[in-house]
Amino acid sequence: MRRLLTSLVIAMTIAGSAPAFAVQVVPPGNRNAEQPDIPGASVRRTKGTKTTFDVKYEKVYDLLSTDHELLGKIKKVSNAYGINPIHVIGAIVGEHTYNVDAYDRLQAYYVKAASYAGESFRFAYDGESVDDFVDRPEFAACNGKADSYTLWTCREDVWESDFRGKTVGGKSFPNNRFSAVFFQPFYAGQTFGLGQVNPLTALMLSDLVSRVSGYPKLNEKNAGSVYKAIMNPDISLAFVAASIRRSIDDYKEIAGMDISDNPGITATLYNVGNSRQRAAALAAKNRASGTMVWPEENYYGWLINDKLDQLKGLL
Repeated sequence: MRRLLTSLVIAMTIAGSAPAFAVQVVPPGNRNAEQPDIPGASVRRTKGTKTTFDVKYEKVYDLLSTDHELLGKIKKVSNAYGINPIHVIGAIVGEHTYNVDAYDRLQAYYVKAASYAGESFRFAYDGESVDDFVDRPEFAACNGKADSYTLWTCREDVWESDFRGKTVGGKSFPNNRFSAVFFQPFYAGQTFGLGQVNPLTALMLSDLVSRVSGYPKLNEKNAGSVYKAIMNPDISLAFVAASIRRSIDDYKEIAGMDISDNPGITATLYNVGNSRQRAAALAAKNRASGTMVWPEENYYGWLINDKLDQLKGLL
């Protein structure tokens, strides 16, 4: 039922009639005067490595300010996807401030990517490959989805409504995200590469990245190729830009909002994901209230807007 309601909200918003408001430009800056709470896991991880968020921010900022090759790549890929490069910078800065430490130079990412090229592993849970899992009858409604974004979004919705935290056919499934259960063959919380792209996100955006950047389409049956793509800096940057492009388009098409002038919002969506569902929820909230409720930044996006003048200086 929850999946059906979610699908109806999205369908009504896109095809039902136009959003209740004409497309509105989301104001720049933060809606919150103070930074929202940072998740405990991020705090513990940072303390565990005997560093601070300020130190990590300065480290990634220094990397960007001194690696002219990387900045050139960011500008080029942003142009290809029709977005301001500040959005890609915001995503990278947020990831390396709150989730991982920045490498000292771009070349380190190439070396790390090469180490995974020959690895043999698969996306699976408790002995069941994700390819077999999505062949279950519960996913039948997704089979007609031709685009990778709508296909994997549909499958993620089915996971949330029919499997997450439930027992199906005698098999129990964790109360956790689809990406965490089936797409982390090494350890929990695993994302890799310059943009810390999640494997499921990469599969969702595969068609868009292939169309714009010309990289081969990804397949869940070949987990190695997915990790190789998200570890390679050049390809990973394409997925970062594609994710931001998708978020901007989702909010414009579904919620009637232009978020392209607010890097804190695009950074927030890069961090939390599910831009399509979030845009639909916000559109429904605005229709019900009859007022304009703007999207709000989380702790991650708040930092990007707070440091925006300094980050723009990189360009």
